[in-house]
Amino acid sequence: MTNSTDSTRTPASQTLFRGLDVVDAVAAGALTVQDIADRTGLAFSTTHRLASALVQARYLQFEPRRGYRLGPRLLELGFAAYRDSDVTRSARAGMEQLAEQTKDTIHLAQLDGDEIIYLDKIGGQRPISVNSRIGGRKPVCSTGVGKALILDEDEDKWRARYAYDAERGNVRVPLDTWLAAMRSYAAGGYTFDLEEDAPSICCVAVPIRDVSGQTVAAISVTGTTDYTDEAQLRALIPVVRRVAQTISEKIGGRLG
Repeated sequence: MTNSTDSTRTPASQTLFRGLDVVDAVAAGALTVQDIADRTGLAFSTTHRLASALVQARYLQFEPRRGYRLGPRLLELGFAAYRDSDVTRSARAGMEQLAEQTKDTIHLAQLDGDEIIYLDKIGGQRPISVNSRIGGRKPVCSTGVGKALILDEDEDKWRARYAYDAERGNVRVPLDTWLAAMRSYAAGGYTFDLEEDAPSICCVAVPIRDVSGQTVAAISVTGTTDYTDEAQLRALIPVVRRVAQTISEKIGGRLG
């Protein structure tokens, strides 16, 4: 059920927020009106009315045998947001530089609550590809970019994030081992993913900071263990740091 709280909303805003709840439910996999109603807690008739209006406005699509799915208007808005992102625009040249130099997959990501979201990606040139997509979400504690995005948080927050991901089966490293690695990463200003998120996938990531010194994104080089080992990842740390520094400077910040 949705976390929305209608009691805190004005009557004029309730329809808007309920409509957004319907879109979120479809994005999470709800296919039928009953699925959406169950996930949002809305009445069936209200759900049907909102879903029909969203189809008419192209925010949702409906096919009789497939059910509801996200509509083309969301795709248009997503690309508009992508084009308007200062971080994405500022990072693109650096990502292309890393892609050319390493032949591996390059990711740009931001923190979004308890997950990370990929803002941009350049696919690798290796025979084995990395399965990820722009707009895709991943856990924080098992990914290189996720760990890079939380390097400045205190240990209590790290523990809370670990507990969140562990409850969902998204971390395979014991807490003490993970915390020790995070302390080392925080001191060095980089992070690794050593097959923690997916078998045979490894990466090195570095945070990107804005003018206030806050981490606003992270950039990573991601490869497979067929071509990359930990020694090679360590050799890439200064390379990725230089690119992250350049991106940070473009948005008025610096790595420190």
